[in-house]
Amino acid sequence: MIQVNPHYAKLQSSYLFSEIARKVEEYRSAHPDSEIIRLGIGDVTLALPPSITAAFRDAVEEMGSDAGFHGYGPEQGYAFLREAIAEGDFGSRGINIAPDEIFISDGAKCDTGNIQELFATDIRVGVPDPVYPVYVDTNVMAGRTGAYDNGRFEGLSYFVANAENNFIPSPPESGQDTVDLIYLCFPNNPTGATASKEQLAAWVEYAQAHNSLILFDAAYEAYVRDPELPSSIYEIPGAEKVAVEFRSFSKTAGFTGTRCAYTVVPRACTAYDQTGAAVSVRELWNRRHTTKFNGVSYPVQKAAAACFTETGREELRHMTDYYLLNAGLIRTAIESFGYSCVGGVNSPYVWINCRGDSWAFFDRALERAGVVITPGTGFGPAGEGYVRISAFNHRDKVEQALERLTQAFEQ
Repeated sequence: MIQVNPHYAKLQSSYLFSEIARKVEEYRSAHPDSEIIRLGIGDVTLALPPSITAAFRDAVEEMGSDAGFHGYGPEQGYAFLREAIAEGDFGSRGINIAPDEIFISDGAKCDTGNIQELFATDIRVGVPDPVYPVYVDTNVMAGRTGAYDNGRFEGLSYFVANAENNFIPSPPESGQDTVDLIYLCFPNNPTGATASKEQLAAWVEYAQAHNSLILFDAAYEAYVRDPELPSSIYEIPGAEKVAVEFRSFSKTAGFTGTRCAYTVVPRACTAYDQTGAAVSVRELWNRRHTTKFNGVSYPVQKAAAACFTETGREELRHMTDYYLLNAGLIRTAIESFGYSCVGGVNSPYVWINCRGDSWAFFDRALERAGVVITPGTGFGPAGEGYVRISAFNHRDKVEQALERLTQAFEQ
C-alpha cells in the first residue's frame, strides 16, 4: 500500500485565494457590466523592455541554427549571466560575490521553498508574521511542524511584525527558543516595510552567536531608492558566513511569465553536521541543484543578461519607477481617507491598517468600487486588521481604482 506524506494533511487549503475568487465571481454575476480592477495580485503588467525582448529574440534565432544551437546548459547557469550578476548587482556596490557563488533558477519562490531540503527536520525554524506562505508551507511538508492551531503551526517560531516595531521584527531575546533557520524578506511582502542596515546587522549578529542561518528574500530590492537602506544582506559585515540571498527578475524586469531568478550562496556560508563539524552550504546547494534542476533555457538567460547592459538598466529603472509612482499614488489616496499605512516607498506594496476586519474592508472595496485588494489575514494572524494593495497595474487602472475608492469612502 502506497502511503502519502502525512505532513501534507497539516496544510491549510488556500482559503484566502479561493474565497477572493468566490467573492469576485459573485460580484461579477451581480454586476455584469462593471469592470473589476485588481490591485491584489503581485503580478506585473508592463511588457518586457525592448532591449530584453531583442536579446530574447536574438537568442531564439541562434537556437534555430546548428551553429548557434544550445542543448543542456550548466545547471548552475551560463557563465555570461553569472558574471553579469556578480558585477552588476554586487561588485558595482562594493560587495565581493563570485560568479560561482550564484545559482540561476526559474524562480525565487522555487528556491526559497526548496532550500529547506538541505537541513535536518528537527531544527527550529523562524518565520515573520505576516508571512509569505511558501516559507511556512514547505517546512510543514518536510515535517518540521506540529499541528495547525489558531492560525499558526506548532513548532515554528513566529516573529511578529506590527505597528509597535514598525513592521521590522527583532531577533529573539535571551531566554527564548534558539532559532536555527531564519526567514527574512525586505522590502517585505506583504507589508512593504524596509529594514535598515542596523536592523539587519542585529539579525546577522544573532545568527553568528547561535550558528544559525538566514534565508534572505530580496525579490523586491530593485524598488529601494533610499541610499541609506541596504539592497543586499551582504552589505552587512559577516553576513556571507550566515546568510543565503534570493533574488528574482520577476518584479525587477517583468519576468513573472518568463521565469528567471538566482540564489547567492557564498563559499563562506556554513552549516553543521550531527557531530558539529562545519559543512559548506554552497556545496550542498550545488549538489541539490544539479540533481533536481536542469537549468534555465538559453534564450531566457540571454534576456536576463541584457538587464545588466546600460540600456537594460535604464529600461528597468523606468519600469520600477513606474510601479513606485503607482504605489505613491495609492499611499497618498489611502492616507487621505484617514487610514495609516506602511510601504509604498521603497516597495511596490502598501500595507493598510483598516481599523477592523480585513474581510469587511475587502468587501467594501469590492462591492462599492469593484476593486480587488488582499485581506491581510491571509498572511497570518498578525495580518488581521490590515489589507495589502499592490502597485502592479497600468497607471490608468490605478487612477481609475483610486477614483472609485474615493467615491466609496465618501459614501
